[in-house]
Amino acid sequence: MSFFAKCSISLSLLVTFNVFAQVELVGKMEQGALIRGQVEVGTQVFLNNEAIKVTPDGAFAFGFSREAELKQELTLIYPDGLTQIKPLRLATKQYKIDKVNGISKKIMKPDPKAVERSRKDSKQVKAARSQFSESNAFVQDFIWPLTGRISGVYGSQRVYNGKPGNPHYGVDVAAKTGTVVVAPADGVISLSVPDMFYSGGTIILDHGYGVSSSFLHLSKLYVKEGEAIKQGQPIAEVGATGRVTGPHLDWRVNWYQMRLDPVTIVPDMAEVLKK
Repeated sequence: MSFFAKCSISLSLLVTFNVFAQVELVGKMEQGALIRGQVEVGTQVFLNNEAIKVTPDGAFAFGFSREAELKQELTLIYPDGLTQIKPLRLATKQYKIDKVNGISKKIMKPDPKAVERSRKDSKQVKAARSQFSESNAFVQDFIWPLTGRISGVYGSQRVYNGKPGNPHYGVDVAAKTGTVVVAPADGVISLSVPDMFYSGGTIILDHGYGVSSSFLHLSKLYVKEGEAIKQGQPIAEVGATGRVTGPHLDWRVNWYQMRLDPVTIVPDMAEVLKK
């Protein structure tokens, strides 16, 4: 069932002749969230004056970054020329910050060869996430690619010797090496690499209109680039590849290059584990 079949946030505007223009938005209005919407066919959508691509049947998606401004503005231009401007107010998210001191300079200064390799990996990942496809798989109700204990959360960050490290942009699910990972929604594989420097075995699944899932530290990859995938289909196995201390799945969700919190589009893990 599509998320549009469920309850949604309805934003309405009274216009001439008592006609109501309406947009349906589904998602948490908070930093790091993916928002999906539905409008009348032919409607143009803008977020903070930036055009958002809309499917032929009126579906669209956009996201808010980890540190997104709390005041946002959604503009809709309907087929009849009427314009609706709706202010959006985001909730602030609190992120886990850990301070680690006493790290040696040798560890703080990475190997130049490793830096160069990671840059090449980053270019591949960026290219995969920049792709635009007309699939509307992003409107599906997403499922967890793996269930279990959450061992790492989106937005958390470590400060080494007073210097902030990169935030963690995924949700980690602890599992044994070899545990099967499934597709959270339909899509097409845009990247499948077994040995990236930091992320190890890495898959990116394109759900359409800029929305993608990434799966990191995999021990075995079942899929190839260009392959069409169905929700729930096995795509890989959990591993401890790349730069990690133990086996787990690092699942990430993007809207193009914007890094989002996966838990904003799936049921609460605690509730899933009760079933």
